[in-house]
Amino acid sequence: MNDYRAQHAERSTLATRAALASVFVALLLLGLKAWAAYSTASMAMLGSLADTALDLIASLVTLAGVRIAALPADSDHRFGHGKAEALVALFQIVLITVSAGWIGYRSVERLIAGAATGSAELGIGVSLFAIAATLLLISYQRHVVARTGSLAIATDRAHYQSDMLLNGSVIAALVLDQFAGLIGADAVFGLIIMGWLLIGAWRASSRAIDQLMDREWPEAQRAAFLAAAAQYPELAGLHDLRTRTSGSNHFVQFHVWVPGDWTVKHAHDVIDVVDIALQKRFPRTEILIHLDPAGHTDRETMLPSHLTEKMP
Repeated sequence: MNDYRAQHAERSTLATRAALASVFVALLLLGLKAWAAYSTASMAMLGSLADTALDLIASLVTLAGVRIAALPADSDHRFGHGKAEALVALFQIVLITVSAGWIGYRSVERLIAGAATGSAELGIGVSLFAIAATLLLISYQRHVVARTGSLAIATDRAHYQSDMLLNGSVIAALVLDQFAGLIGADAVFGLIIMGWLLIGAWRASSRAIDQLMDREWPEAQRAAFLAAAAQYPELAGLHDLRTRTSGSNHFVQFHVWVPGDWTVKHAHDVIDVVDIALQKRFPRTEILIHLDPAGHTDRETMLPSHLTEKMP
């Protein structure tokens, strides 16, 4: 249990640092893009500015979310506060959707009006800087997600990955609009950006909803756990497996048959050794094992057969 708490504290620290880095980058880019949007009158740049403004709000919410998720379990939240990350992710998705709708609306207005842009060099320079800063941020976020499994940071990283396309689109729009003379290219790219953001929001929403609904682990993850459990003879009677994920933490519980003549203490000592071994093999996972006398039928077995996993 001490190892689990230490790992939880480390994950919380990493996630907080990633959220702070996201806030810093968003603040920096917000100032630069506001200057560039005013100077260029580019719809694509204005859309990029709006997206960055929402990114800043989302990053601040992410910071609050990972701090709440890091709180230890208490009397009111016995499973911890991990689902705060899923709530934060949904909030970020709403912001992305609102941003996309506004960009689309303004792009149509610009396309109808045939408005032109200006100061392409400034807009391109700011966009190139934004791409470089975003690359550094998402590289760090990728490292943190790999270490922590944080849903909030993963969703925030998805924001900034879309920003890569967003900034590239701004450059293309300014080049086509001013250097190639294709008036309206800027607005067309604004519509493309809208579509990209909406697709990203749709994809990101599924994982957050899955966590809030306590969806079972993906089949590959469940199979990996069962394969590992099969290596321990003590778990030969494993059944009624249930799994879920909350924030960066995973939860698994199952029943296991033990000889009926074992004492409670002996059964506990034997299974506890296996529990500790599995905890080490599956970090960020809390395992709860219920002991049944061999052959005992629980009420859980009344579930459909495909929901009552048994060892092969």
